[in-house]
Amino acid sequence: MKKIIAVSLALSIFLNLIGQDVDYPKEVVKTLASPEFKGRGYVEDGNRIAANYIKDQYSQIGLNPFKKGYFQPFKIDVNTFPKSMKLAFDNSKLVAGKDFIVDPSSPSLNGEFSVYIINKQDLLDDNKVRNAIQSSTGKILIINERDFKTVKKEEKQKVEDIINFLKYSPNVPSSGTIIVTSEKLTWSTSTTQSSKPSFTVNNGYDIATLKKGKIEIDASLIKYKTQNIIGYVEGKEKPDSFLVVLAHYDHLGKMGSETYFPGANDNSSGVAMLLTLAKHFKANPPKYSIVFIALSAEEIGIVGAKYFVDNPLFDLKKIKFLVNFDLAGTGDDGIKVVNGSVFKTYFDILTRLNEKNSYLKSVQIRGAACNSDHCLFYDKGVPSYYIYTLGGIQAYHDIYDKSETLPLTGFTNYSKLMIDFFNNF
Repeated sequence: MKKIIAVSLALSIFLNLIGQDVDYPKEVVKTLASPEFKGRGYVEDGNRIAANYIKDQYSQIGLNPFKKGYFQPFKIDVNTFPKSMKLAFDNSKLVAGKDFIVDPSSPSLNGEFSVYIINKQDLLDDNKVRNAIQSSTGKILIINERDFKTVKKEEKQKVEDIINFLKYSPNVPSSGTIIVTSEKLTWSTSTTQSSKPSFTVNNGYDIATLKKGKIEIDASLIKYKTQNIIGYVEGKEKPDSFLVVLAHYDHLGKMGSETYFPGANDNSSGVAMLLTLAKHFKANPPKYSIVFIALSAEEIGIVGAKYFVDNPLFDLKKIKFLVNFDLAGTGDDGIKVVNGSVFKTYFDILTRLNEKNSYLKSVQIRGAACNSDHCLFYDKGVPSYYIYTLGGIQAYHDIYDKSETLPLTGFTNYSKLMIDFFNNF
């Protein structure tokens, strides 16, 4: 009987530990991607709400701050949409985020406008472009991209250049531009404000019958005080050398007062990985000190990373290795390692650890790419990887990147692989 009780107790403890492996990162993702965090952007102070949450996690875990505390403050310029965000075709109202997105550099505009429609293939005809410019004075210029595939590959760049000219040039007398597409809506952010607004629409509306467009946008170009968040665990043997874990915590925020972009995979998942590793290494300090940097302002041009490398809190030359975690929330098909071919010896260690323990389906190699925060550290000579998960959901920079649908499929094994990797130094 005692033996049965002992086995049952051991099994209960084991199952509880398994649950804890995924419960904490799930809670982090759910919290950061919740409506209360406003998409972790710069409307309604979502970015600061997220920063305070991460700072509190650092404190609870027991990470050491550097001399001035966990925050490294800096300022950014960012175009925001804090209030109205409305678009209607004739009497048909479109839903922000679902049916349309606004160009992130758009200024304010309010009114009802006639429209002038041009098909994308007509942009290759100089006469039709000139006519569109002249005929769209005071109107909304609508570019029909639904026939995109009819444009030859070699003509694509010319067409894109013309579209950008029509959208942004102050010499084009239209009041604004609407791109009608069948492609996925993918939003972004901007540090500047253009002279007139533009939208991208995907909702199947028959634009051939369109007569009027109604627009209501409130835009505000602001200077915002944000912050990187830094803490560390002191190494057992060589505390003056560093391993570094990166993840950006900012996202796109809100597009008007009613629409927010949750950013569960991008990059609540990366922050969850950072905090999961922080918890482990606080309890199990490595040979080298390990620094955890939650960066801000990645989405507007890896600005937080630039601020850190220009104002480092420790000597960047003392970094043994850095790993940047972004898009860490799936893993059905494994992971891909940017800079894997650059630092091939470390990539071989990573693949060997994965094969030995059967952690993930695959560990795939990729060359150098300046596509996330690691890039600015790499440019300073820091050995670094950017790793992202493969497979699973396709939501990205849209309103569908939610915690409820983010599977965290390979998260536990992914974190175990990275613990093993850091312990190899």
